[in-house]
Amino acid sequence: MTKVRQLISDKGSKVLSIGPSDSVLDAIRMMADKDVGSLVVLDNGKLAGIFTERHYARKVVLKGRSSPSTPVRDVMESEVVCVGPDHTVEECMALMTADRIRHLPVLENERLVGIISIGDLVKSIIADQKFHIEQLENLIRG
Repeated sequence: MTKVRQLISDKGSKVLSIGPSDSVLDAIRMMADKDVGSLVVLDNGKLAGIFTERHYARKVVLKGRSSPSTPVRDVMESEVVCVGPDHTVEECMALMTADRIRHLPVLENERLVGIISIGDLVKSIIADQKFHIEQLENLIRG
C-alpha cells in the first residue's frame, strides 16, 4: 500500500499558504495564478485553517460578501482534517469520502510537510492498478 510519505516525495512538499488576515481576493488571485484549488492558512507558521474554492463560492459569493474586504479568517475552515506521512492512500481516500473534502494537509510532529489532493490519490491508485495489471499480464505470458 502506498503511503502519503511516498506521494509527498513524488510530488514535492511545497505548500501554498496565505495568512488569516489576508483578503479573500488575495487568496483567490494566488489560487488562480498557481492553478490550485486550495490554500492552507498559516498563522505564525502554524496551521490555522484551509481555504478552498468551495469556501469562496459558498461563504463569499453566495453571502454577498466583498472579496477585497473579507479576511480569509472569516470564511476558512478552521477544523482541518489532516493526515500523517504514514497514512495509506486508501485511508486518505476513505477520509476524503467520509468528510466530503478534496485536500488533506500532511502533518508530521505538528509541522506541515505537504498537502495532498483527491487528484493525487486517484493518480496513485491508477498507477498501482496499472502496475498490478502489467504484473498479471507478465505472469500469464509466462
